Amino acid sequence: MNSTSTKVPRPPGPPARRAPVLALFCFLLGAGLAVAWFEYGKSGLPGQGAAGLSGDILDQLRHLNSPVQIQFYSVLPPGSAAQPVQDFSQRVDRLLSEFQNANEAQIQVGRNISAAETNADAAAAGGLRAFNLENGAACFLGITVTSGGQTESLAQLRPEWEPALPFDLARAILRVAAETPPPVVAKSVPLTPAITNEIMRLIPDVNATSPEDADRIFHADFLDQCAKAGAEMEAQINAAAQEVVKAQNSGSLADLEAARKHLSQVQLEQTEKLKAVAAHLQLQLAVFQQMKAAATSAPK
Repeated sequence: MNSTSTKVPRPPGPPARRAPVLALFCFLLGAGLAVAWFEYGKSGLPGQGAAGLSGDILDQLRHLNSPVQIQFYSVLPPGSAAQPVQDFSQRVDRLLSEFQNANEAQIQVGRNISAAETNADAAAAGGLRAFNLENGAACFLGITVTSGGQTESLAQLRPEWEPALPFDLARAILRVAAETPPPVVAKSVPLTPAITNEIMRLIPDVNATSPEDADRIFHADFLDQCAKAGAEMEAQINAAAQEVVKAQNSGSLADLEAARKHLSQVQLEQTEKLKAVAAHLQLQLAVFQQMKAAATSAPK
């Protein structure tokens, strides 16, 4: 069966300036973790494995009001996408399996993971954003979420936003599956001066800011926080990895075991810090929604 070739338009606008910095940070972090992988073998670090969905997300996914269809597009032609992007694609694939396992009766995942032209056309038709056009054939890496007549898309998945992906995908699922979905985080968050002042610093006029604009502002702040954490993570993980190499060269089994444990602990601590940053993003969104609701309902 012949198919008509559709030329994919070049996406408008240059990439964000933060992306190269954060991509470098993720690469350096991955390099440090690769040492840990080498030292511990394929069984992985103690306590390391699938990231696992938080209890809040699992609870929401298990109580969906309608079935949801997720389509994952990973169209990465050879020579167009760098290896870190392809590795990220595989992690997204595993994350989607976690989502489906959370509620197999209501969540179905379709995968379009070859570089076939038909997959590229389908991705473009689904509103996903082409990238890497300067390197050859167009790449697509994104997700569409559909329930009934409602569809949302995560137009281009980026490795530097990976810690926030479970929350972003969960919110997309909840929005299409219900008319008024509850937030992924707790429904009611105490409006302490610390968090409200933080929101006001980022968004001085809450009432005049749309939820979509607020989402973009909070995600930009999230990237800033990840960038600030990057230097510390790189230094600590690289130092711990060097300890492993030094102990291995010394021939002392006791020193090697201690160095391995220290590297594992550092990696786990830094992973928890990234999770905390991602969770704070959701807290900001929940507090903004409460502040906006309060401003809207206040007497004129």
